[in-house]
Amino acid sequence: MPPKERNIAMMGYRSVGKSSLSIQFVEGQFVDSYDPTIENTFTKVTRVNSQDYSVKLIDTAGQDEYSIFPVQYSMDFHGYVLVYSITSKKSFEVIQIIYEKLLDVMGKKYVPVVLVGNKTDLHQERTVSTEEGKKLAESWRAAFLETSAKQNESVGDIFHQLLILIENENGNPQEKSSCVIS
Repeated sequence: MPPKERNIAMMGYRSVGKSSLSIQFVEGQFVDSYDPTIENTFTKVTRVNSQDYSVKLIDTAGQDEYSIFPVQYSMDFHGYVLVYSITSKKSFEVIQIIYEKLLDVMGKKYVPVVLVGNKTDLHQERTVSTEEGKKLAESWRAAFLETSAKQNESVGDIFHQLLILIENENGNPQEKSSCVIS
């Protein structure tokens, strides 16, 4: 069976780690330097429940509460990774605005989303609790993960969970694995 092609957009406020998560997922390395992204495209084949997926990951420019939602990210995308930093209340507020704009542009009540609280390695600087992230994700019917791109913690899980959400949305429910991550 050829891999299923899935287009995923990675969105969030600036410097929350979107590029670091993308590069960690695709290349398995952490890039510490910060260069504001205009837009990068990454491709990786990954396997979920014995199905191969060719993931085209668009790492978008950081957005703020005043950004107009880029319409190009509403077309031909299967799912979204919405990222905030656990060390930035502002990024948590902005991600909620991005989500509302996304639904508005798509004209939908639901899109497959994984909400990601990144930078767990900076837990001393945490300003957004795990509970706040979980509550927000539940209100969106989204998956929720806290990650560290630096320590490669839960990075692959973001994309695996999103691919399962996308399949469920497309009417191809995946068997629930008995694997539990705590």
